[in-house]
Amino acid sequence: MAVLKQPGDKIKRDEPIYQMETDKAVMDVESPYEGVLLAWLGKPDEILAIGAEVAQMEVQEEVREASEPVPASQPETTAAQTDSSTASGLKGVNIPPRTKAYAKEKGVTDEQLLSLAASGVKLMPADIDAFLGGQQKSTPSTGPNYSQSPLAPKQRLLASRLVRGSQLVVPGTMTVAANWSAIDHLRTRLKHSGDSFQPSAFTMFAYAVAQTLKDFPIFRSSLIGDDVLRTYEHVQLGIAVSLPEDELVLAVVPDADSLSWRDFAEKAREQILLARTGKDQANEAMTISLTNMQSFNLLDAVPVVVPPAVATLFLGAPHNALAPHSLDLKLQLTVNLTLTFDHRICNGAGAAQFLNAIKDRVETIGSVIEM
Repeated sequence: MAVLKQPGDKIKRDEPIYQMETDKAVMDVESPYEGVLLAWLGKPDEILAIGAEVAQMEVQEEVREASEPVPASQPETTAAQTDSSTASGLKGVNIPPRTKAYAKEKGVTDEQLLSLAASGVKLMPADIDAFLGGQQKSTPSTGPNYSQSPLAPKQRLLASRLVRGSQLVVPGTMTVAANWSAIDHLRTRLKHSGDSFQPSAFTMFAYAVAQTLKDFPIFRSSLIGDDVLRTYEHVQLGIAVSLPEDELVLAVVPDADSLSWRDFAEKAREQILLARTGKDQANEAMTISLTNMQSFNLLDAVPVVVPPAVATLFLGAPHNALAPHSLDLKLQLTVNLTLTFDHRICNGAGAAQFLNAIKDRVETIGSVIEM
């Protein structure tokens, strides 16, 4: 185990307090209570038996009264224990033991839990409530000048994650204007080539991003707890896919930076088609996602980062704008690239270098893509 808090620290409910490592994964374990950490019963890097006591906490009086009585053989202040009751289908899935227990209490099946955990974001009891609340069929209620009905399950789950993300991420946002002419010309050339291979302009852009990520490991990383940086060898590139009724899921191109141009284009198409069936592919190794608003004619937006991802990149619609750094007044086909990043692990200079490197590859796409 590795501790994330020290004795005397005030702890909030659902706040990560230590990390537990198994033979398959490293997982943050959250406190089930709000209170003050008194002592660690386990030592860092110590191998603990299943069910071993880990920590002691002084919990708030109202929490103690609301919780079930603790057996006399255990201290009342035990904060967390490892769980040996994980169903075989849920092994290796990032679901805290108390969320599993709560799901079982509410009648949620293992299959439903696996579906909810597909995004790779740690599930909380609130996510179970959101899922169940969205499942309930109820007649919309009305008032003198309104009607109301439950949110759809996917939207409730997304809302829960966005709220938690806003509590963790310290966002920074920046925009750069890129010349889109090279991608536009290449796309036009492909359309008239007669080749059955017809990737979109967005696919070309996504490939440029994947290739850029080879040189920027910080954007292939995620923050574990407060002070551990995990860097992945390859890019799991997320792509936001909208569904009918304004639902949103993520397609993921695995090991995107290691694929050739044609392999990348084919894999991206395959994953996006899968996402359009409602399959959300997000996982804990997906550190960056792309959102494409060109079909909506949006020039600018401020994207949102949802952990464990550390960045979201927005692609705006092509439009004519004055070419920068030119002595003559001339127009060029331009797109705005807006990056929101987690300032906890990356600073402004590093993010600007990354964004400008993407811009350079977009503007020289012919040297990036092997035709």
